[in-house]
Amino acid sequence: MGVSSRDDELLELYGKHESAVERDSPALLYSDVVRETMRRIAAELSTEAGPEWIERLGSSVGDWPAFPDSAESLLRLEPHYELCILSNVDRLSFTGSARKLIVEFDLIVTAQDVGSYKPSLRNFEILLERLRETLGVEPYQILHVVQSLFHDHSPAQELGLKTVWIDRRHGKSGSHGSTPEPAGGARFDAVFPSMRTFAAWAVA
Repeated sequence: MGVSSRDDELLELYGKHESAVERDSPALLYSDVVRETMRRIAAELSTEAGPEWIERLGSSVGDWPAFPDSAESLLRLEPHYELCILSNVDRLSFTGSARKLIVEFDLIVTAQDVGSYKPSLRNFEILLERLRETLGVEPYQILHVVQSLFHDHSPAQELGLKTVWIDRRHGKSGSHGSTPEPAGGARFDAVFPSMRTFAAWAVA
């Protein structure tokens, strides 16, 4: 694309446009959300994103790497907890992601299953319904462990769930990375700098 923006500036642009596409077109598959997001970023930067690059990025979601400590942390948690995923991607893309996370999740709910994207309360309401129906889990038994203040903590707290913030951008510029800043801030019950440190605490 030939742009000179810093990485943190591009991440913020991505977060702004991605959330707008998800809000305006909730039925789009996440791979198509990524494609449209790239088009909008290019337009804002007055540059051109070639169709081959748009397609390449949109088709790559399932290949995106997991955080280095994710798989080991989930393996450490698996013997002690039921592990469930509320994902903002489509089913096919998450299949690729799941292979990198190794564990077998007890429940997976994607944006494609719901027909909308977090931070919509609908995604969390569907998760709660399925947890109750399939695992007999009630809201007071749930600990929602996530990074995104915008996508996860605000709606989860609104529904009365306990949340843990994985502050992966601790000490980095652009504190929200590729997610918008939540309106009115966000609340959480505990914070850890990584999944590794959270998992060590959770099984101690």
